[in-house]
Amino acid sequence: MTLSRRGFLGVTGAALSLTGCGFDLKPSQTAELLRSTAPLPEAFTHPLPFPPVAKPVRTANGVDHYRITQRKAKLEILPGLQTEVLGYDGQFPGPTFDVRSGRTIAVEQVNHLDVPTVVHLHGGHTPADSDGWPTDLVMPVGGSTGGHEHHGGHAMPGDVRQGRRTHVYPNTQRAATLWYHDHRMDFTAPQVYRGLAGLHLIRDAEEDALPLPAGDREIPLVIADRAFNADGSFRYPALDPTLQSTPGVENAYMEGVVGDVILVNGAPWPALEVEAARYRFRLLNASNARRYELALDPGPGKIHQIGSDGGLLDKPIEHSSLVVAPAERFDVIIDFSQYAVGSDVTLVNRLGSGSTAQVMRFKVTRAAKDDSAIPAKLSSYKVVPAPSRVVRRQWRFRKGQAGSHADWVINGRPFDPSHMEARPRLGDFEIWSFVTDVHHPVHVHLSPFQVLSRGGGKPGPYDAGWKDTVDVRPAEVVEVLIRFTGHKGKYLIHCHNLEHEDMAMMAAFETI
Repeated sequence: MTLSRRGFLGVTGAALSLTGCGFDLKPSQTAELLRSTAPLPEAFTHPLPFPPVAKPVRTANGVDHYRITQRKAKLEILPGLQTEVLGYDGQFPGPTFDVRSGRTIAVEQVNHLDVPTVVHLHGGHTPADSDGWPTDLVMPVGGSTGGHEHHGGHAMPGDVRQGRRTHVYPNTQRAATLWYHDHRMDFTAPQVYRGLAGLHLIRDAEEDALPLPAGDREIPLVIADRAFNADGSFRYPALDPTLQSTPGVENAYMEGVVGDVILVNGAPWPALEVEAARYRFRLLNASNARRYELALDPGPGKIHQIGSDGGLLDKPIEHSSLVVAPAERFDVIIDFSQYAVGSDVTLVNRLGSGSTAQVMRFKVTRAAKDDSAIPAKLSSYKVVPAPSRVVRRQWRFRKGQAGSHADWVINGRPFDPSHMEARPRLGDFEIWSFVTDVHHPVHVHLSPFQVLSRGGGKPGPYDAGWKDTVDVRPAEVVEVLIRFTGHKGKYLIHCHNLEHEDMAMMAAFETI
């Protein structure tokens, strides 16, 4: 790809279309639907696949060393068709890292693709030089692609010429469900869409001591929507010459891209056989722009939330449904003994319609012994009270203009790697206000935060615990309390609607 995402999707200064996603406070979408031209399979005929677990290639001085090769692969996602993915180890999703809190790992990423890449550990308490700064490009092994992007004059690490970069992750944080994905400036959306994403699980002694479902009853669910061309390839505006040549289409997709196929762990509308027992599900919304409201059918099925982006809650919260924005994670327990053996239980999406109204199906096969429980107390962490004297900052997420191009901007400015919008001091508490025009899932790098208020009132039903991504709805203000610790350097705040991110909705800050 040599055409800038910003240059392609922001080619006109026309007013942003808000059809179907108006300025309301109800859960909805800020995106445009991209329809598949491939024949779609019958739902619930594919078994749920599980990403492989990454294994260290060696251990030295207490550090586990891994090697991941970024490469293309042909996978059968839709039956009878081959889809070319950009995959970590050629997998979609990539291998799952399953690691211990406080144990450092080093991950060598080797780029055998034909495009530059950047890797970000989303939710990681990570040194700046391993965080995935969007211009820290790893060029392909064997040479350049012709897209020599040195945005803002940012110096690239010395090992980039060899097509590899090693990221060091101390994992000095609570047990949590994190994920890693591409973070290349202007190209995050198409590269994640084509497969560059995977899970990173951190475990600790506090979590180990709880009687939570484990083993075969602990299931990752990486949920993502996609659209497919007739030949099985991913359908995406920047890759589709038909869409590029259609007047006005490119500007429509600057809202965000949503597809008509729901994938879970890379399979369309899969099915999973379960026993009439409790299961723990680690939910990740890995979609570019789609928001989901997940519920069980038949209802009202109970969903017990035990964790959020940053790990365990202090106590469980019972939900009848979950609204999940892009990049958010929810750790939940579903007790299938609430259904009769032989039941089919569908995970539905109340924000979808047609093919996107269903996500996957659980088939309750038999009764079984269950020694797990949902503890009344989950974690010993204390909710941090808002100090009386803190630094306050406001971050305004809106559509804007950058010269002749339409962009999404923060505080009126498109992303500039050389401009630091803030310099928070390590150890200080700050209250950040996120102000929006339309839906923006706001993600902050380095440290988690706690939601203090939403729309001038209490936090919402899905705001509990430590968060690194918060779903901010149209014309809304969300206040969070944040305290950066551990690492000095340059980090990012941005919208995790990936089309918005690629069209400049990022800002840099430097911890000092």
